[in-house]
Amino acid sequence: MQNELFPGKADYTDLLCYQKSLIVYDGTFLFCSRFLKKGDRTIDQMVQAARSGKQNIIEGVLAWEVSNETFLKLLGVARASQEELLEDYRDYLRTRRLELWDKDSRPALKVRQLGKSPEESFETYREYLEQRSDGTCANIMICLIHQCNYLLDQFLRTAGKQFVQNGGIREKMKQARLDYLRRNPREPGK
Repeated sequence: MQNELFPGKADYTDLLCYQKSLIVYDGTFLFCSRFLKKGDRTIDQMVQAARSGKQNIIEGVLAWEVSNETFLKLLGVARASQEELLEDYRDYLRTRRLELWDKDSRPALKVRQLGKSPEESFETYREYLEQRSDGTCANIMICLIHQCNYLLDQFLRTAGKQFVQNGGIREKMKQARLDYLRRNPREPGK
């Protein structure tokens, strides 16, 4: 039976949540390089949270064919990593007494509009993240993380529904074995 989330071969690069997590990773790497001092432990923490958000999507998708449970757990880890990173950016703003944009503010809406581009990539945001102030860049990253979290939440909901409807690999393997035994009864004494 084919997985509805991944018709044909599973390819994580086609997933919007993966594409957005890649932008978040690249943006975080640039942000940390620009605004945090070398040796600051926060750099490692933020870059690793961004990396975990991206890498766990990859690992989860690749594990899907073997285990829906592992797939869902790893997507949950990706989501948790993004949330951890989100809090790091909020902390950055709060501890420096910089403004946190309201989700419906003009600049936040502009970032959301950029996210609707079918050609969206890190290049969509590079100029802003290379030239704007630390407060603006942190807020842009917060907007991107919210978008990534939204996409991950949607993906998790869809995957959870599919799991409930279709079951997991263990159930399918057990059913296949029972079907085989029903079609091929063993002779007594063998």
